[in-house]
Amino acid sequence: MTAADTADGATARLAERLLGMRANREVIPPDPNHSVRWHQHSYPSPLARWNYHPEYEIHLIRKGTGKFIVGDHIGTFEAGHVALVGSGLPHDWVSDLEPGEVLENRDAVIQFDGRWVEQAAALVPELAEVRPLLEQSQRGIEFLGVSAEEAAAAIEAMGTTTGLERLQHLFSLFGILLRAPQDERRYLAEEWFRPQLDGQAAAVVDLVLEYVFSNHAGSVKMSEAAALVGMPQPTFSKYFKRATGQNFSDLVRKLRLAHARRLLERSDKPISEICYEVGFTNLSNFNRHFMNDAGETPRTYRRRVQKS
Repeated sequence: MTAADTADGATARLAERLLGMRANREVIPPDPNHSVRWHQHSYPSPLARWNYHPEYEIHLIRKGTGKFIVGDHIGTFEAGHVALVGSGLPHDWVSDLEPGEVLENRDAVIQFDGRWVEQAAALVPELAEVRPLLEQSQRGIEFLGVSAEEAAAAIEAMGTTTGLERLQHLFSLFGILLRAPQDERRYLAEEWFRPQLDGQAAAVVDLVLEYVFSNHAGSVKMSEAAALVGMPQPTFSKYFKRATGQNFSDLVRKLRLAHARRLLERSDKPISEICYEVGFTNLSNFNRHFMNDAGETPRTYRRRVQKS
């Protein structure tokens, strides 16, 4: 048996395993003692993956840095990151880790059924104010500045209380998110984003995201990603676009540009050095893509952000 035969066999076994997996539609267990679910988990964790669920989610990152994807949006995060994710919107937060590192209780998460809000609003009309926020969350919203700080405090307070006191913190959190000014909100996925997740899509995307996020500053090849999930390259290209709403090359480009923005904001490295560090091989190509994505040059972006 040749090495090629062995590799082909391994690929076939991986493909067979993937085809037998269900999509990562997270099942949120109901809690008869609470209207909403509050929980925390570490990273890595089986809960931390590319997944979706019908419940709305308010997500706090407590520690570490990394990359996240909500719908077709890719960004970077650090401790204090707060996001509201709408019903059915796929999402994932991937931390930067040293080998063997574990971030204990990295996430604090609130999940609730939109039907609960509707049913409660029928009895408590004031809750109807939450509806526009939930509609906007279909794109995913990242909260910034003071709004994020206040929201993080309310999320933490929910975890240490029960009963009416917990509901009090939840309603306070809703108020914080509702009052957040537009300059402290960042809408994430494109309005037209509609993923097509079938019985294996989330499992495939989860493996590919792990590959891309781990290697984006170096060599990332569609052929390697396709081989990882046991698909011919043309099939993988179409499948990935259908499952994520974007081309594989677009995902890699967005991730590299998100990394570049973080370095421009938080370092004094020369732009040429940042260009190569995030995986671009040509400075003019980097400048062009950054301009198309951000609407300004890397130099102008750095000057504006660092000044503010």
